[in-house]
Amino acid sequence: MTIEITNESGVAIDETVLLRLTEHNLGELNVSPDADVALLLVDEGAMESLHVQWMDEPGPTDVLSFPMDELRPGTEEAPTPAGLLGDIVLCPQVAETQAQGAGHSTLEELILLTTHGLLHLLGFDHAEPEEEREMFALQRQLIAAFHASERRRRA
Repeated sequence: MTIEITNESGVAIDETVLLRLTEHNLGELNVSPDADVALLLVDEGAMESLHVQWMDEPGPTDVLSFPMDELRPGTEEAPTPAGLLGDIVLCPQVAETQAQGAGHSTLEELILLTTHGLLHLLGFDHAEPEEEREMFALQRQLIAAFHASERRRRA
């Protein structure tokens, strides 16, 4: 599995946490170890440009996902085939503002946003209420499992 992380945001981020998170989530979702995904951290100006270009919405956003091979989560018996999942673009400056409002760290917000972006790459959406319930429940489950694995790793 290739997980490429590029930080062009100008904000110091513990990229190893995002790497472990992405590896963990891909494993939990039974995605082939031969699948590729890229995480790009950008500043507000770059994110605003992407937001306008791809979503036709003004201002920077927190996360954008660009799926490539339209892969879906697999099962233990039938993992997702190898392929290019796509790109997750994160904006740490927007994440920091949101984190302050939510009362947690910027890294915790980036964990949430990375997981959210990965689920979008795998075909999940939240446009309809039922889709939102399913996606957000899985997002909470993945983040809780990641935190449990991090506690075990540090023990």
